[in-house]
Amino acid sequence: MASDRPRYAFEDFQVGHVIACGSRTVRADEIVAFAKQFDPQPFHVDEDAAARSIYGSLIASGWHTAALVMRLVCDAYLLDSTSAGSPGIDELRWLKPVRAGDTIRADLVTIEVRPSKSKPDRGVVVSEWRVYNQREELVMTNRGMSLFLRRDASTVA
Repeated sequence: MASDRPRYAFEDFQVGHVIACGSRTVRADEIVAFAKQFDPQPFHVDEDAAARSIYGSLIASGWHTAALVMRLVCDAYLLDSTSAGSPGIDELRWLKPVRAGDTIRADLVTIEVRPSKSKPDRGVVVSEWRVYNQREELVMTNRGMSLFLRRDASTVA
């Protein structure tokens, strides 16, 4: 948490609320480094092999894209929140390849907000990450749940 009084708590999320999470340009060297460690398929680690693949050039692993977006989400709001983690995601889609030199940006859209029935000091926020490249093409979506504590849990009956 960034401070003793985080900017975002459970009460701050409303259906339809959008948080712009910033952008990041993806470099070829980081695509290869990530893939060598976690997803060493030829089109992620070898530019020549990638050129001969159906993609025509080096592309980022979808998991790399998801990790980059997680960082954008952390920097945009999560580290300044009452986040208590996530019970999981329901859907993750990689819609278009992310290539070296692409600049991706992410928006987080709140889909559902529900207080916990068993633990009144927290609630679940269902959100969708919408990730675009510099051409405004949707390259990834992720629908998942996050747990957030209430701003002042001591006043919740």
